[in-house]
Amino acid sequence: MRQVRKLLGALLAVFLLLVAALMLFLVLFDWNRARPLINEQVSAALNRPFAIEGDLRVVWQREAGQQGLSAWLPWPHFAAEQLRLGNPDWAQGDTFVSLDSVSFRLSPLPLLWKTVNIPSIELGAPVADLQRLADGRANWVFDLSKEQPDDNAQPSPWTLDIGTIVFDKGQVKLDDKVSNTRLESVIEPLGEPIPFADIVGKSTAERLAQSNVSAQDYAFAWQTKGSFRGQPLTGNGKVGGLLALHDASQPFPLQADLRIGATRIVLAGSLTDPQNLGALDLRLRLSGASLGQLYPLTGVTLPDTPPYSTDGRLQADLHDADGATFRYLGFNGRIGDSDIHGDLTFVAREPRPKLSGRLTSNQLLFSDLAPLIGAGSSEDKRERGERDVQPANKALPVSGFRTDRWRAMDADVRFVGKRIVHSEQLPITDLDTHVVLNDGTLSLEPLRFGMAGGVLDSQIRLNGATTPLQGQMRLRARDLKLKQLFPTFAPMQTSFGELNGDARISGRGNSVAALLGSADGELKMLINDGAVSRGLMEIAGLNVGNYLVGRLFGDEEVKIHCAAADLGIEQGLMSTRLFVIDTDNAVIKVDGSANFASERLDFTITPSTKGFRIFSLRSPLYVRGTFKEPAPGVQATPLALRGAGMVALGVAVAPAAGLLALVAPSAGDEPSQCEPLLRKIQGGQ
Repeated sequence: MRQVRKLLGALLAVFLLLVAALMLFLVLFDWNRARPLINEQVSAALNRPFAIEGDLRVVWQREAGQQGLSAWLPWPHFAAEQLRLGNPDWAQGDTFVSLDSVSFRLSPLPLLWKTVNIPSIELGAPVADLQRLADGRANWVFDLSKEQPDDNAQPSPWTLDIGTIVFDKGQVKLDDKVSNTRLESVIEPLGEPIPFADIVGKSTAERLAQSNVSAQDYAFAWQTKGSFRGQPLTGNGKVGGLLALHDASQPFPLQADLRIGATRIVLAGSLTDPQNLGALDLRLRLSGASLGQLYPLTGVTLPDTPPYSTDGRLQADLHDADGATFRYLGFNGRIGDSDIHGDLTFVAREPRPKLSGRLTSNQLLFSDLAPLIGAGSSEDKRERGERDVQPANKALPVSGFRTDRWRAMDADVRFVGKRIVHSEQLPITDLDTHVVLNDGTLSLEPLRFGMAGGVLDSQIRLNGATTPLQGQMRLRARDLKLKQLFPTFAPMQTSFGELNGDARISGRGNSVAALLGSADGELKMLINDGAVSRGLMEIAGLNVGNYLVGRLFGDEEVKIHCAAADLGIEQGLMSTRLFVIDTDNAVIKVDGSANFASERLDFTITPSTKGFRIFSLRSPLYVRGTFKEPAPGVQATPLALRGAGMVALGVAVAPAAGLLALVAPSAGDEPSQCEPLLRKIQGGQ
């Protein structure tokens, strides 16, 4: 028994001597001798050159604040200086990441449970140079093994547990050929952390707290400059500490103020599960020269607009089963001088993402709608960054539809303009439209305006998936009250007259000008119980009309019993099938055409006196020239005999019959005066 005790004592002494020798070795060993081996092994594992070029040391110390066995065991404290990780051979420059220093401590007991526990890591002056080529190769992606992965391999039983990551000041450069982005960024710790509520507001912080989670304080500030997708970029902001990056349940605070070209993006909020990009909850403010400029930045197809600004809440579920889903909720803003409110949802689904929602404007300026069809001044277009500037000699908008963007996403958006503000020449009161974009086909069904006590209803479909674009439009005008169309023209205020009309147009081309220049279709319009004078033409801003009315009637106000027009359109040429105006003094017949392709006019206006009334005009009138510069005048040919104009109208039997369908019941006691005129023409009288 005594021999056994001696043997055990000897073995224990040997073990203690070995432990003491090991501890003495670890304490006294010059770890710089291990640098070549460490550099070689890390380089082989990462398939990148790695080097610790400065001092490497390990210090063993007992950790304060520990309990039990951990309080007695010394912890190794590692420190290295001048570290460098190289680039792959295809990248520019030799260095991917460099650090002035790295220090961390390791808890020894968790190693027994195959856990590498590092409570904190301190990085000194980290610098990273991120590069991605046009073919997709990125220097931040590591080829960790030259062998093919084994699908049957078991996951490693070891886990890595890192606490806080601290650094004094870091720099990051990014050169991404895929997104045409070059950035230089600096991030450094704040002097004192800023509470989350101080940035996002008390209400947002309380809403987050109601979900039994709380975001950490803002700990770092950052600045960046360069270019994003080819547009100049500057920005600054704040983020949380790097500890929150490892906690999927703790929202990671974000704050940014970015300027990209003419667009400004201001956001503040949180990112949940930042390592896996789980979800976003932000207050987002956007402003810029045109909503259309957001497309190259976000991939969201939006129309060209006047300058805009919005402010709302952005929520995102980045792992939704249908695709990453972004909701811009309860936003308010302005587009031009019009207000805008609503909710939008964007789903990054396949094969195309989709934008849906409902928008409302309480007061919409009609002029703010001009960019939607390519109209507006050339100066405004240049400010929005549009390349298609309107030629000075063209009236029809030539700006091309961006059909490539139509094929980039789908949309289903309802828009209601409760009140439309416009000059008195065009008393539109409200707007209701349903915009659908599906695989390159854009439809507005309906596009409905409340106008002058009636309705201007249209259905528009533009197929941008074809080359050239194919477009169709149907328009229906009903019960437009003349006294509301011309509210400042006194003779019209006692009138019960109305304007009714129908139009059907189809064409091909990538702009409004091209569509009308190739259009086929027809236009029918009927006006009853109206009046006309040179003063009315001045109110309407129609210089040509002022000239014609002056020639026909002088300075008198003349009552119009009926004006009827039936115009056919073929290959962009609109020709009169029937165009007659019945007044107190004369029946006026209009013949001719308007060429939408060349924008040239060629109309002849022939009056025929009624009864024994004296009519001073001796020759027909004409309107020639262009849409932009019409040229009215008097023909040299004398007028035909009295009543000849009505005889000529006798050939317009079919158009007259078609226009009878537009005769609406009169709002007053007097029946419509268009019906007897049209029946007379239909009867060949």
